[in-house]
Amino acid sequence: MTAPRSAEGEQRVEVRLTRETDFDDMIALTRRVYPASAPWTREQLASHLRVFPEGQFVAVVDGRIVGMASSLIVLWDDYELANDWRDFTDGGMFTNHDPEHGRTLYGAEVMVDPAVQGRGVGGALYGARRDLVVRLGLRRIRAGARLRGYQQVASTMTAAEYVARVVRGELRDPTLSFQLGRGFTVIAVVSNYLRHDPESLGHAAVIEWINPAVA
Repeated sequence: MTAPRSAEGEQRVEVRLTRETDFDDMIALTRRVYPASAPWTREQLASHLRVFPEGQFVAVVDGRIVGMASSLIVLWDDYELANDWRDFTDGGMFTNHDPEHGRTLYGAEVMVDPAVQGRGVGGALYGARRDLVVRLGLRRIRAGARLRGYQQVASTMTAAEYVARVVRGELRDPTLSFQLGRGFTVIAVVSNYLRHDPESLGHAAVIEWINPAVA
């Protein structure tokens, strides 16, 4: 159980481990966040709990699920930076979870209900994920940050140029800027990470947070 986290003096955010009884609410949340994409399935969510229950979180405000974070442990040497989301998550099933050899927590998903964005929910979920990495003695968190704002400027710059300007603070990306503010750094820019995502046009920044206790 993860301790509740306050959302900057507003509504109290509780981050706890996912339960099977949460699945319907999580699927509904996915539809609100990604209305144009297929939501998580009960089969996928059940597989996450089966292989790595400690890595699955939901955020609750006033008894309602308003966010979720899903992760698995991977041996990074088994992958290439250019691999896509399906490669890193075994098609969303997490059956490639490798706690015996892996030292990297792969952040497969973080989402927050649009109705409560900016109220500390995302920060609470990222905090729970960092706490998990420290508790398990893992080396780092890595993830693909989908470039939600890239479509708006894709005709004028490459994805790499866009990421560089976001890192320098010249542009703001709804996802990447938030993650940079949580201590992540960019280690690569890749294409075809989420091939059918209309906002990022498939592009993502590979991001990393190093556990200071083992670095």
